[in-house]
Amino acid sequence: MVRSRDHAVVSDKWPYRRALAAIAALGLVAAVGSLCFFTVDSADYAIVTDFGKPTQVITAPGLGFKHPLQSVRTFDHRLFVYAAPPSEFLTLEKTPVVASGTILWRVADPKRYFETVVDRTSAESRLGDILSAELGATIGSNPLVAFVSMDAAAYRADAIVAEIARRCDAVALRDYGIAVLDVQLRGFDFPKQNRLRLYARMKSERGRISMLYRSEGEEEGLKVRAAAEEQKARILARAIEFSQQRRGEGDGEAARIYANALSRAPEFYAFLRAMEASRSFARKSTTMVLPADSPLFGVLFDSNYFNGGAPGSDGIRGDLPRK
Repeated sequence: MVRSRDHAVVSDKWPYRRALAAIAALGLVAAVGSLCFFTVDSADYAIVTDFGKPTQVITAPGLGFKHPLQSVRTFDHRLFVYAAPPSEFLTLEKTPVVASGTILWRVADPKRYFETVVDRTSAESRLGDILSAELGATIGSNPLVAFVSMDAAAYRADAIVAEIARRCDAVALRDYGIAVLDVQLRGFDFPKQNRLRLYARMKSERGRISMLYRSEGEEEGLKVRAAAEEQKARILARAIEFSQQRRGEGDGEAARIYANALSRAPEFYAFLRAMEASRSFARKSTTMVLPADSPLFGVLFDSNYFNGGAPGSDGIRGDLPRK
């Protein structure tokens, strides 16, 4: 009876042992799978290393496979912006300036990047050295007016910075597997200890240029005024000639009209001339002494004087002597 009970107990424990063995097997498989499979994000590059030596470079997102003893290192391949600190340089004419730039970069060759710089901090340190060297060489071979100038022909900062970006990209890609997409000149100024002297020199230079422009403007203004005066004299001469011609034509036409009108009604125009003459010298409370044969006297004495000598109302004849 005892043996049968022991056998029954042992038989009841077998399913639990099989379940535990299955769970352990699944755990072992999961552990081995986690050591052999890995995923690569769409924003990353991955490198599989065998005791520090790169053996596989993965640039596409998805599931990857490796040996359990191998390691995986990922690098973000998105764009990064690095603002390099300002540095002091000398221009072609030995003028001290302080310049700083900004670099837009990303990882282009993950294997080369892993072998040389490893992480972002080291990469940006190398990029700062490259940019500083290129800025120094470029600024030292160009005059100050190439970076700071009001003259469009002398200003070449955009082309110079584009050339710096091209050279930085070539060096960074060759040495560190980094692609430099763009470089911008963030700051370009003078050292604090030299600013007052340089600003004074720039002010005097601008004063000289302004005086040159002012003298040229005054000379051009004299030319314009002289040409305007000459044109004015020609226009006035033509206008005076035209006005005299029209005045002569008008005087002739007026004389013709007067002659024609006088021939039609001489008594009426004699009366008008007498009235105009009296208006010119006769004022209020004026006493006049006129000869008896004066036309004005005849008009004052007889209103019908110019109509042929009709007798007046007081019996005096209107046919007084006429001039």
